[in-house]
Amino acid sequence: MSYVHEMLETHPRLSPVDVEALADCIKACYDCVQSCTACADACLGESDVHGLIRCIRLHLDCADICQATGQMLSRRTEAEWGLLQKQLEVCLLACRVCGAECEKHAPHHEHCQVCAQACHRCEATCHELLGEPVL
Repeated sequence: MSYVHEMLETHPRLSPVDVEALADCIKACYDCVQSCTACADACLGESDVHGLIRCIRLHLDCADICQATGQMLSRRTEAEWGLLQKQLEVCLLACRVCGAECEKHAPHHEHCQVCAQACHRCEATCHELLGEPVL
């Protein structure tokens, strides 16, 4: 069960952005953190780990960026939209790059296919939120 939407709805400040889009993006960020972390670990367990070094690095970078993005989006009081906008842009780029790398390995590693899906979902929700007005 996720409390993201409930927490956003109970915040004392009204949101100028769609709460559903904001909640979706926060959840997608945290899903991506988990997927990238688990996929990096799964890659480390593969016999051909040497061929997965770039993938592992991108997983770790993407997980860190998505974690920070989810946290920043969760804090709505006195939000600085310019900073959040840049963070969302970095997040969607990290997800795009990581997802593309995962797709290269997906034919041989099912965990990379799952991770690519999580990355692309997070990328899409960041794009959607960037189309919204100032937080």
